[in-house]
Amino acid sequence: MMGTRRRTILAILAFLMLMGIAVYFRLWAIHYNISSDDTNLLRQQFDIANREAMDESAEWRLRYDVEVDRTKKCLQELQVFQESSQKGDDASGINHKLVTLQKENAVLLKRLETLKRELEEERFKCSSRYIN
Repeated sequence: MMGTRRRTILAILAFLMLMGIAVYFRLWAIHYNISSDDTNLLRQQFDIANREAMDESAEWRLRYDVEVDRTKKCLQELQVFQESSQKGDDASGINHKLVTLQKENAVLLKRLETLKRELEEERFKCSSRYIN
């Protein structure tokens, strides 16, 4: 009587252990599938964010290049007018143009500095997105 009861308890215990192991493996399989899906989703999100950052960086670089070209052009015109004013040809008109170009140059230089700061701020924002 005692032996039969002990065997029954051992059989029930063995059955419960097998069921526990089966449940454990099933939960492990579910977790593995979810983890691999998360990895793919994160990779896709990173790719999208990377493309957006590249587009934005290209846009800011284009703005910066345009402002640099405008500043270079203004400086070249300023040099031409300075050279011609040294020759003494129509000094009052040239001096007026020179003053005007110097003012435009100062405005463009300020604009260039503003764009440089904005570019750095955008780069910082982009890099902080990747960190988070």
